[in-house]
Amino acid sequence: MELNVIDTHAHLDMPEFDSDRDTVIGRAFENGVKIINTIGINLQSCYKAIELAEKYPGIVASVGFHPQESEGGNKADIDILDQLAQHPKVVAIGEMGLDYYRLKSSKEKQLQVLKWQLELAKRVNKPIIIHCREAQEDMLNIIQSWIGTDFTPQQKPRGVLHCFSGNLETAQEYIRMGFLIALGAYIGYPSSGKLRDTLKNIASDNLVVETDCPFLPPQKYRGQRNEPFYSTITLGILAEIQGLSLEEMGRKTTSNARRLFNLVINNKN
Repeated sequence: MELNVIDTHAHLDMPEFDSDRDTVIGRAFENGVKIINTIGINLQSCYKAIELAEKYPGIVASVGFHPQESEGGNKADIDILDQLAQHPKVVAIGEMGLDYYRLKSSKEKQLQVLKWQLELAKRVNKPIIIHCREAQEDMLNIIQSWIGTDFTPQQKPRGVLHCFSGNLETAQEYIRMGFLIALGAYIGYPSSGKLRDTLKNIASDNLVVETDCPFLPPQKYRGQRNEPFYSTITLGILAEIQGLSLEEMGRKTTSNARRLFNLVINNKN
């Protein structure tokens, strides 16, 4: 059985991978992961993400400001993101969004930097990667307003809701607006029973898998570093929830990710 998996959200530039990054990446590619989308969270991180994408055919990059990195962000930084977004291996803008959990950046600054990035995504016509934690109402209102702005026929508002943990109504609203729902290994945590019930009612055509590594490892590796190879574990959990075979779930989520990010699988390293 050959798996076919795309890890739609990883942070391979982070220091947790400094000692064995090449080994981690190789392990993923050798075990069914076809593409890894490594995500920038600030300018330094975005540069590193692009460097990794240039080094590995099977890695693509996304560039953006994480909401908790927003405090020092300014319009000049967005102009740099605009330049980085022109790179042929940059497939999305983000991760962007709102995080009211710890407020390392003020709500006001998060909102401003988010709006700048939404304007950028529209301008460069790339999908967005949304981070939302304890800010569902504000986030949904902003995306609804963004969707309602004037897009040219060549532009298409689209994106993915990263690390989704909300209710069915919220998921359906994002899906209605053309967004995908991204899920990590946390769907297998004992505390995620309600979420698993929700996922039974979401069509597989709207789902993708991710790791968010080095964070949120599978249950059996709690307390350890997460890595792209473990996206295959998430795929198995999701297949069971959806009542599909592992192979079919892989085909579905991979097709969804390829469609969203305009991906071509070619990772012969």
